[in-house]
Amino acid sequence: MMNIERSSELNEQPQMLPPPPGTFIDREELIQHVGEFAVSQGYVVTIKQSKRDKVVVLGCDRGGVYRNRRKPIDESAAECIRRRRTGSRLTNCPFEVVGKKDDGLWVLTVKNGTHNHEPLKDIAEHPSARRFSEKEVLLIKEMTEAGLKPRQILKRLRQSNPDLLSTPKHVYNVKAKLRQGNMSVRNYKSLKPQKSAVRNNYLSVMEPSWRQHNPPRVPNLIGGRFVDSQSFASIDVINPATQEVVSQVPLTTNEEFRAAVFAAKRAFPSWRNTPSTIRQRIMFKFQELIRRDIDKLAMNITNEHGKALKDAYDDVLCGLEVVEHACGLANLQIGEFVSNISNGVDSYSIREPLGVCAGICPFEFPAMIPLWMFSTAVTCGNTFILKPSEKDPGAAVMLAELAVEAGLPNGVLNIVHGSNEIISTICDDDDIKAVSFVGPSTAGSYVYSRASAKGKRVQCNFGAKNHAVVMPDASMDTTLNALVTAGFGGAGQKRMSLSTVVFVGGLTPWEDKLVERAKALRVQPGTEPDTDIGPVISKQAKELICRLIQSSVDSGAKLVVDGRNILVPGYEHGNFIGPTILSNVKVSMECYKLIQEETCGPVLLCMEADNIEEAIDIVNRYGNGASIFTTSGVTARKFQTEIEVGQVGINIPISAPFPFSCFTSLKPLFAGDINFDGKAGIQFYTQIKTVSQQWKDVAAGTSSDV
Repeated sequence: MMNIERSSELNEQPQMLPPPPGTFIDREELIQHVGEFAVSQGYVVTIKQSKRDKVVVLGCDRGGVYRNRRKPIDESAAECIRRRRTGSRLTNCPFEVVGKKDDGLWVLTVKNGTHNHEPLKDIAEHPSARRFSEKEVLLIKEMTEAGLKPRQILKRLRQSNPDLLSTPKHVYNVKAKLRQGNMSVRNYKSLKPQKSAVRNNYLSVMEPSWRQHNPPRVPNLIGGRFVDSQSFASIDVINPATQEVVSQVPLTTNEEFRAAVFAAKRAFPSWRNTPSTIRQRIMFKFQELIRRDIDKLAMNITNEHGKALKDAYDDVLCGLEVVEHACGLANLQIGEFVSNISNGVDSYSIREPLGVCAGICPFEFPAMIPLWMFSTAVTCGNTFILKPSEKDPGAAVMLAELAVEAGLPNGVLNIVHGSNEIISTICDDDDIKAVSFVGPSTAGSYVYSRASAKGKRVQCNFGAKNHAVVMPDASMDTTLNALVTAGFGGAGQKRMSLSTVVFVGGLTPWEDKLVERAKALRVQPGTEPDTDIGPVISKQAKELICRLIQSSVDSGAKLVVDGRNILVPGYEHGNFIGPTILSNVKVSMECYKLIQEETCGPVLLCMEADNIEEAIDIVNRYGNGASIFTTSGVTARKFQTEIEVGQVGINIPISAPFPFSCFTSLKPLFAGDINFDGKAGIQFYTQIKTVSQQWKDVAAGTSSDV
């Protein structure tokens, strides 16, 4: 009878479950997962063994009962070390889980999930609650140096933390560790959620390790955490005006890339099932945070890219328009419904996200292009891998920080860095379903062929230099203002800039005033007020532009304005090129072809045509976008109809369209099936599923007649 009662009592004892096995991005995430689950079950875990890059063994900590911790007097040093290693393991509870690193990820397995004790009713009763936080250890160090005694230190600590259970003995122990130079604190995130939240808040205001470098290293974003890459190889991000190293971009390792993809893949099921209204609220908060930090974003863009501060603000604002558009994407994802297509059968279509998508960005628009890509993608329910330009990645990382602050769940947005190798890895990864690319023609063709060969959706926009046709009847002031702004703005380093002007009837009536306005532009660092043209992105870019200008002159072009030898006082080593105008340019010249294919600088090519038909023929040979300046509606309509480009401007230069419209490019400057922005952007990041359904009364025994 007593045995029956005892067995029933054992059955009624609360059972403490082991943490569910799984795969994790890194060691810290695995430890946090086990620790937080343990708290929910009423036990505390601690690290029993650890080889930081290979394995970690976690056990149940019932209060620090160890064996063989004292060294016998007659024991040798070697024997002491051996016994310490074998005797430091906790022996009073058999619970044990093991985390091992496998192919870049950490795999958790349960070795023994049983306990030989009851659950703790209050975690605060556990000795681990007496451990000091990092902040408290720093305060103990400062107060010790100021001459305070342990009891005085404890009294002051309790003023800010009344629940502190530590004793003067614990303070003595910390002081002993400090004298040995040990600033580490045993805290494995295994306390109550509210206590660990306080600690996490403190960690959030501490300087991250990647910012403690000088210059700072740009972090990866993997699984919701900004982490410094383990790669020793890096690329310097250089201020184009001063040649100072702003930061260093590590080349993301293959293991880190796989971890980023794994984090995105793991986050996708829950994110796709998140109601669209919640995703929209995150975007609303995101755009609010961008407005809050727009000054910091613009200054970062100017320091890394070199563009004038006003252009940097426009860069952020154009991207912000995409975020604002994303706040209302639910209306654009509505499917179609057809009732009773056959005997009680209804059919409807729904749009579903693809999965893990990726974006590869150029340097021209450090904020706008990343926001073009991931804002729409994640709002549609996808998760995203972003690869910013290695030349100016700071804005993308700052935007990612704001997205996380806005509430974007861990793993929905991830950032990796690198150059050609990481691009190839993105194209080849089987878990990535779609790739967006903006950049040079050569790289764009490579990305399209490699990614599409793997069965991915691909959209590649490249080349993207534009033409303007100026008719003899065009308004002089309006046309010249547009040509100077579109041709030299952003130092000509944007894919929507105007590189070539075709003057119908000749350049002569326009040349003097065009030269006058070009020479009036102020060339100086982007941080200076009233800057019109900042430096180009790099020394290599400046050398390329100078070579193209000289090649044009050697081929017979006339150098109307030469900006190669401009000097900016105080910034003699900056990558500055003044506005340059070349006339008598022919389509057959090599410089014309190269300037069209690559993002160049503040160089305006002037061509001449006898009539509108000849001008249209020139533009149709190679053009992403084209504008016409005229006062004749008939001429404008003819131009609009016969021109073979994706973007057309009439009395305005080509610019990035509003996000609710569609950014269109035609071959050979676009590769893919679906363009950017607007409804096309939603179509690219979603797929249609058609459902046919019929409901019938089974009891009635009726059969469908479909």
